[in-house]
Amino acid sequence: MQITTKSLLFIAIAITSFACSTLKPDSFKSKNVYKTQDLIITQISKNAFQHVTYKQTNDFGNVPCNGLVLRNGNEVIVFDTPINDKSAAALITWVREILECDIKAVVPTHFHDDCLGGLQAFHDQHIPSYAYVKTIELAKENKMVAPQNGFQDSLRLQVGNEKVAIKFFGEGHTKDNVIAYCPNENIIFGGCLIKTLNASKGFLGDANTKEWSNTVVKISKQYPDVKLVVPGHGKYGDKSLLDYTIELFKTRYFGEEKLIKGN
Repeated sequence: MQITTKSLLFIAIAITSFACSTLKPDSFKSKNVYKTQDLIITQISKNAFQHVTYKQTNDFGNVPCNGLVLRNGNEVIVFDTPINDKSAAALITWVREILECDIKAVVPTHFHDDCLGGLQAFHDQHIPSYAYVKTIELAKENKMVAPQNGFQDSLRLQVGNEKVAIKFFGEGHTKDNVIAYCPNENIIFGGCLIKTLNASKGFLGDANTKEWSNTVVKISKQYPDVKLVVPGHGKYGDKSLLDYTIELFKTRYFGEEKLIKGN
């Protein structure tokens, strides 16, 4: 069979197209889908939306505070509330009217107000809240609105046909910080336990800095192939956020850095 120049060109185009389709990494271009002065919602994957509100602080200025809306079918789970009830009510309305989804649960990842400051708005709409038992205890001790349903160490919540894992891996930013893993989107919502790249250590008033790195090492080992990682503040990214956080809080002995091995 004679191979013509035209045939060779066709074969080359086919090979190139196949290579591009197989080697090109799965990517999603993020986009803002809602924006006001008080609330920004950014779609970061097909079914995950980062919500951002702002907290005015004395030491760190006007700090952006992240949460996550995870969708599966016509249901969502919200991780961390907006900073106040007004912004939380706006988020609830957006989910119901724009996404046209039911909110199955809201999960604060620790007891600070950048995680549960808008919790009352969810309770007012009869949306159940879930949290690690220590988060509930600390919220009550600090006279904050407390989540309704507690769990010991780990919990799996159903959203659509997906089960989302929420787990306490150890102390770090606080004694109660948990993270969430969404398998269908391969996303970790790390909350304030995880730092964005080049971030400072931030507020350490309730932190366990000696265990922080060890805790994140455990997360990294549990999810070695995670695609996206959303921190409590700042820009989301990939697994490098876990690595950065581990390095930032390494325990120092005698001028040398030494990471205590976690099991």
